[in-house]
Amino acid sequence: MPAITLKPNIFWIGVNDRTTDLFEGIWPIAKEGVSYNAYLVRDKKTAIIDLSKSIKSDSFFDQIEQVCNVSEIDYIVLNHMEPDHTGVINILRKLAPNTQILCTTKAKKMLADYYQITDNIREVADGEEISLGEKTLQFFHVPFVHWPETMVTYEKTQKVLFSCDAFGGYGALRGAIFDDECRDFEFYKNESLRYFVNIIAKFTGPVLKAIEKLKGLSISIIAPSHGLVFRKDPGIIVELYKKWAEYAVKPGEKEIALVYGSMYGNTETMMNAVAQGISNEGVPVQIFDAARTHSSYILPALWTSAGVMLGAPTYEGKLYPPITGLLDMAITKMIRNKTAAMFGSFGWSGGALAEIKRITEPAKWDMTMTYEFQGGPTPTDLKKGEVFGAEFAKLVKSIK
Repeated sequence: MPAITLKPNIFWIGVNDRTTDLFEGIWPIAKEGVSYNAYLVRDKKTAIIDLSKSIKSDSFFDQIEQVCNVSEIDYIVLNHMEPDHTGVINILRKLAPNTQILCTTKAKKMLADYYQITDNIREVADGEEISLGEKTLQFFHVPFVHWPETMVTYEKTQKVLFSCDAFGGYGALRGAIFDDECRDFEFYKNESLRYFVNIIAKFTGPVLKAIEKLKGLSISIIAPSHGLVFRKDPGIIVELYKKWAEYAVKPGEKEIALVYGSMYGNTETMMNAVAQGISNEGVPVQIFDAARTHSSYILPALWTSAGVMLGAPTYEGKLYPPITGLLDMAITKMIRNKTAAMFGSFGWSGGALAEIKRITEPAKWDMTMTYEFQGGPTPTDLKKGEVFGAEFAKLVKSIK
């Protein structure tokens, strides 16, 4: 994609990544891709805000050269030190050795730790401003959104907020970078939710503090480090992030995330009966096979749903391992205070239920109902499973 004008003399110079399989080495993006959004502000002095992952260095520098010579850059603004934001920093410093780096105090130490860069760095205070000429950059510290050194940058004359990881999402850009030009906003909305839960969810408190801190700014464009640039309605992504962050302390939607695993089909057979009972009550349900679906795609449903139904067999006296792995990740991502139920099969002894309770207890999941059966389900068992699902659905509908 070519460099794109956001406002007069403010350019998107980002790059798309459709070859990386795992974001942060964990989260699948092979189908969706991701963008590394960087921005260039031209004035009497020239600033680049955020950079790119090193595997896209050629594309990144081609983008810069469409606007100016790399040697003309006066400032590199590092909002965040994660390598998908800073991977080309050493190359850029060689091409523009007199460039000054602007960052927070914590980021300065990380520059030494990650890249052995210790010179020509200027620490910027919270609220500090730097004039580029007619344009002015102002810096706001937003620690733990989602690393402790993170800040955002605001260009005051054109009212552009370069928001770093805040308000970002997965999904390579498909020829259009702006929300009003996007023809599949639901895709980017869903990928922003997945990104939020995978990357940001543990830090919902700092997210809400950052939103409160920045609410007084007049913003014409929100330009995050990943995903769409919002200019038609910048407030829409802020409201979505606020809504998602509040799920950490409020009940989710009156929906059920049904996550199951099945060794030989017995728990899966029961899952279909339970799902039928839920559907009979008119409660929306999302169903996931934990053995075949990466946790990245399941966590958003767990985050936003008020109810969680777990279907898991006992495996060697304990919980079926794919469910164990999912729950461990859910607890790591601070998915708390869920209204839950569990069903599953066992052979000669149980054990899955005790393990589920042990894992979810620290997160204060309320295991309201359980239904275990031995061996393969009989027609009577399946009828009980249908009733079990319906009763849990009624409970979820009553949550306030």
